[in-house]
Amino acid sequence: MSEGGQVGIVLVSHSGPLAQAVAELAVGLAAGGATAPVAAAGGTSAGGLGTSTELIADAARSVDRGAGVALLVDLGSAVLTVKSMLADGDELPQGARLVDAPFVEGAVAALVTASAGGDLSAVEAAAADAYAYRKV
Repeated sequence: MSEGGQVGIVLVSHSGPLAQAVAELAVGLAAGGATAPVAAAGGTSAGGLGTSTELIADAARSVDRGAGVALLVDLGSAVLTVKSMLADGDELPQGARLVDAPFVEGAVAALVTASAGGDLSAVEAAAADAYAYRKV
C-alpha cells in the first residue's frame, strides 16, 4: 500500500450525470471489498454542460488521502481545465496528476489498482494501459 493512504480518483466530465455514472460503474466493477476514494466532478456548478474548477478542486480535496490524486478526464477542454489548475499549483492537492487514459476503461483500471494499494505511478500506468484494451 502507498504510504499515507490510498490514491484518490477524480473523474472529470462535461456532464455531471456521466461523471457520476462512470464513478458508480467503476465502484461496482471493483467491488469485492473497500475501494479507494473516487469522486465525480462533472458539469458546471449550475448543473449545465462544461467543467468547473470549483467542482474539480472540491472533488480532489474530498478524495485526497495523502498518496496522490489521479484525475481522469473525458474531452479536450477538460484536459485544458485540469492542466491550468495544475499549473496554478494551489487549487489541487499536492500530488495531483492528470492521467492520460480512456475515461471509462481507465477509471475502472485506476480504481482497481488504487484499491489494491497501488501508488500514483501504478494507478496512472494501469489507467493508461486501458488504451490497449481491444473490443474486437
